[in-house]
Amino acid sequence: MAYEKLGTGATAVGLRTEDAVILAAEKRVSYGGFIMSRAGRKVFLIKDRYGVAFAGLFADIQTLRRLMNVEIHSYEIENGRPITVRSAARLLSVILYQYKLMPFLSEVIFGGIDNEGVHLYVMDSLGSLIEDDYAAIGTGAPVAIGIIESRYKKDMKVEEAEQLVIDSVKAAISRDAVSGDGVDVVVITHGKSWEKSIAIK
Repeated sequence: MAYEKLGTGATAVGLRTEDAVILAAEKRVSYGGFIMSRAGRKVFLIKDRYGVAFAGLFADIQTLRRLMNVEIHSYEIENGRPITVRSAARLLSVILYQYKLMPFLSEVIFGGIDNEGVHLYVMDSLGSLIEDDYAAIGTGAPVAIGIIESRYKKDMKVEEAEQLVIDSVKAAISRDAVSGDGVDVVVITHGKSWEKSIAIK
C-alpha cells in the first residue's frame, strides 16, 4: 500500500461475533520513521451503531471520519430512519472510489449492527468492499491476523472477542516499530456500545 512507502504505519483490527462487532487500533502516529504523536485515535464509534477503524495517513483518517459522520447524519435526517450497515459501508466505498485519481492513503474496517444482523467490512484505499468475519489492516496486519486466526470463533462471548482484538494489536505493536503506545477499542452490541483505551507500558 502507498502509506507503507510514506512510513506512516498503523495497525487496526476488527471482528464480528454472533452478538457484537469489536474494532481496535493502536495509537502511534508516525511519518518516515519519526514518531509524531503517541495519542492518535484511529478507531471511532459513530451514532452508537457503527464503528470504523483506519490504518494509513492520519490526515486522511480524520477527513474520512468527518465525512462519514456528516453523510450518515444527513442520510438519516433526509430519510427519517437509520441507514443500514451495508448501505453505510457502500457509501464509504463510493466516497473512496470517487477519489481514485488522488486516493486517500488509508485502509478501512467498518462494522455495525442493524435489523439485518452483525456486519463487518474491509476496504482498501480505492473502495474495494469485502464482508468478512474478521480483518486486520496496516503495517502490523500480518502479525495481528495470525493471532486472530488462531483463536477466533463465531460464537465467542463479547468479553473473549474484545480480549482477542486487544491481544492481536498488542502482538503487532511488539513486532511493528511504527505501531504502539496503547490500544483504543470500540465495542458494538445489540444492547449498547462503548469505547475504551488500554495503556501499554
